[in-house]
Amino acid sequence: MEVKNGSVEEKIINASFHILEKEGFSGATTKKIANQAGVSEVTLFRKFENKEKLINIAKEHYSERFIGKLNEIFDYTPEMEVEEYLTRSFERTVNLTDNEMTILKVGIEEVRDIPSEKKVFLRISETIINKLSEFFSLKIRQNEIRDINPDILALNMFSILFESMILWKIYGKKPKYSIEKYTEDFLDIILNGIKSDNK
Repeated sequence: MEVKNGSVEEKIINASFHILEKEGFSGATTKKIANQAGVSEVTLFRKFENKEKLINIAKEHYSERFIGKLNEIFDYTPEMEVEEYLTRSFERTVNLTDNEMTILKVGIEEVRDIPSEKKVFLRISETIINKLSEFFSLKIRQNEIRDINPDILALNMFSILFESMILWKIYGKKPKYSIEKYTEDFLDIILNGIKSDNK
């Protein structure tokens, strides 16, 4: 569904997403959504038919925006160095705004709360993992990193990024040192491994 800026549909979608974030699927009643949007429930049902359809459209709308942002974050050029790409991607990810992170919060909630076929969290995860795997495959072909499984490396990178996003952005649990130092140490482990130089 195409949503025009400033339209009644956009107001309803924004309100439903706001309520969904705060109260979950079961707490997001059509009455609360209509009140938040400043419309009647009749208007809500006329535009979206039912709550489940509205919630799915709202998730889709916010997912598309977030996935577009992720594609920007994880975009690369063939000439880009591995360390430059990983540093830039990591820093951009952990600097996502709270507003941009809202869809991730909803995606996590839906895992246990929303009966839906299209899982937001799965789409977000696949976007990041696929982009990382694509980049690592390119760098293997260019002989910039050794011939390893790019999918496993992408999954490892995603795990660290996801852990950082969840702990830092959702729970506000920052590392004991700067994000720059965290990024530097993390990349040192990824690029140089964990074996001692003495072995």
